Amino acid sequence: MKFDTTTVRLILAIADEGSISRAADKLSLAVAAASRRVSDLEAQLGIKLFQRVPHGVEITESGTKLLDYIRQIDNLIDRLEGDAGALNEGLDGRIIIGAPKAVVIQFLAREIAAIQRKFPRISLKVVEENSKIVQQLLRDKVIDVGIYENKSGFLDLPKFPYREDRLVLVYSRAHFRFRDAPVSIDEFLDLPVVSLGKGSAVLSAVQRAYRSRGREFPNNFTVTGFDTMLALVRNGLGVGLMPPDVLRSFHPEEALASVELVGDWHQRNYVLSCLEGHAQQQTLHNVMDELLRKPA
Repeated sequence: MKFDTTTVRLILAIADEGSISRAADKLSLAVAAASRRVSDLEAQLGIKLFQRVPHGVEITESGTKLLDYIRQIDNLIDRLEGDAGALNEGLDGRIIIGAPKAVVIQFLAREIAAIQRKFPRISLKVVEENSKIVQQLLRDKVIDVGIYENKSGFLDLPKFPYREDRLVLVYSRAHFRFRDAPVSIDEFLDLPVVSLGKGSAVLSAVQRAYRSRGREFPNNFTVTGFDTMLALVRNGLGVGLMPPDVLRSFHPEEALASVELVGDWHQRNYVLSCLEGHAQQQTLHNVMDELLRKPA
């Protein structure tokens, strides 16, 4: 099957853009050449990947089922190119670490900086994804090290304790009012809650909290990042849940406030797993040792 890197990236771009012409422009291809690549691939596979709609194209049901495989191919191509580049530059190796945004902000950015000072010949790359996708990338051998919330774990790999954090309730003083003492689940069950989306540890924690009260989380506002969460909270569209260190990293204005939560449902324990066999073994072990070192 003829399936080159340009075609892989074109298919992913079309799926993202909903347009062959916009995807072609993004990849500096002629629209006719891009259309021909799509047609050729569809002929090889024997299925239609996209169907025309009034303002572009949309992926078919069959295309959706194959998109994950195409994305895996793209990830592996990126892995190959990056590892080859590290070797050409005379580095000791390249380690790819996957972790949720909260982990990167609170812990990982600082730890990676320390690792690079100690091991300047190791190339490090961070892939920021939620706990579910981090595990998928680890399972698919796209990353070497994965950090994810323990309760979200589904991988059959050794898990090492990494770090802990907790969620606090974040709200706009102009739109909501809470007492100074920690609040219980029951005090915000009927309020609109802004959460991170599917696969995130935040959403899992909120869903567990609602289920503990015999309720289903309505999921009215789900976002992809804490910055978007704060934008909705700031405008009174709901209350948010995030770790206090993440909140502080945004330097919130006085109009935003936070309050602690009652119980332990909002406590998160992150674990670390690694995949042997891709990265140079000693390089991987050096990085793992540093990540698992207890903070001073």
